[in-house]
Amino acid sequence: MDFSINNSASNTLFKKIEQVRRRQRKVQDTHITLAHGSGGKAMRDLIDDIFVSNFDNPILSQLEDQASFYLSNLLQQGDRLAFTTDSYVVDPLFFPGSDIGELAVNGTVNDLAVSGAKPLYLTCSVILEEGLAVETLRRVAKSMKAAANKAGVQIVTGDTKVVHRGTADKLFINTAGIGIIPTKISISAYNIQPGDVVIVNGELGNHGAAILVARGELALETDIQSDCQPLHDLIETILKACPKVHAMRDATRGGLATVLNEFALSSNVGIRLHEHSIPVREEVKGVCEILGLDPLYLANEGKLVVVVEKENADTVLLAMKSHPTGKDACIIGEVISSPPGIVLLKTVFGSERIVDMLVGEQLPRIC
Repeated sequence: MDFSINNSASNTLFKKIEQVRRRQRKVQDTHITLAHGSGGKAMRDLIDDIFVSNFDNPILSQLEDQASFYLSNLLQQGDRLAFTTDSYVVDPLFFPGSDIGELAVNGTVNDLAVSGAKPLYLTCSVILEEGLAVETLRRVAKSMKAAANKAGVQIVTGDTKVVHRGTADKLFINTAGIGIIPTKISISAYNIQPGDVVIVNGELGNHGAAILVARGELALETDIQSDCQPLHDLIETILKACPKVHAMRDATRGGLATVLNEFALSSNVGIRLHEHSIPVREEVKGVCEILGLDPLYLANEGKLVVVVEKENADTVLLAMKSHPTGKDACIIGEVISSPPGIVLLKTVFGSERIVDMLVGEQLPRIC
């Protein structure tokens, strides 16, 4: 008997049966227990019900201990691999404009995209505190699914751990991401040269201010929302218009000031900012004035800092403004030769001050 055909049919039938079995698996508990991290039935039900059902794709559905994909498919899209990882411990889990799930996906997508890479695959590992409401976890997973779909990436593997009540704070997420950098794209802070122009895609500090207000410790009323959003499509638009972008980075923890200090140190150049050109909402300025904070150091989760040659600045700016994520793009400064490694701010009063690296932590658990 020729088993090849029968084996193929059997495999197809087995996969269909397994899919049905998985659909029948549901979490019976309303809150996370230590059993959900035991590796047994409770854990399998949790994974199938919460994660597999939301992140379902051909790679994840195999439920192996790793995700595998053909190198030939990757090489068709570029010649280098971009790989990143990040952890998310934001408090609260849900805040105006976003939540920890969307933040985890967009944060990792953006870390890949600023290298010029096309984001493709993500991992998702969660640390769950005993007592977390299952419905909270389900809501986060749905948010991750929606964010992944919007960014065009697949969540292909992951891990779940449960810790005793009181040894974590509800939910922590770790994501890693893989993307492909197209041939001839070379984006690095080491490319920056005197005469280059600094551009951002919109208002700064919204995420940090939104988190601060959401914690409810200040009794402030404001409509500030997090700017959490994927930047990959905006970056693709920029690179189509100007493949010779010198440097790009998303201004997350430490804000614009930290990114520009890192740029200045990497290329041994100076950077001069113009205060009147830096876009900050009046509400964010108000929060900062009350608390003695500087909006240049506030975290963002959807803001892109781009450094390009002056001759390409108008082309890049026009391309950014043509995209919804970059419609408020503007030039905020330029690269100078001296003093090297220093960021200066020309104030609205005409004086200059040094914008140094952030010392300490303005706002803990911001992402």
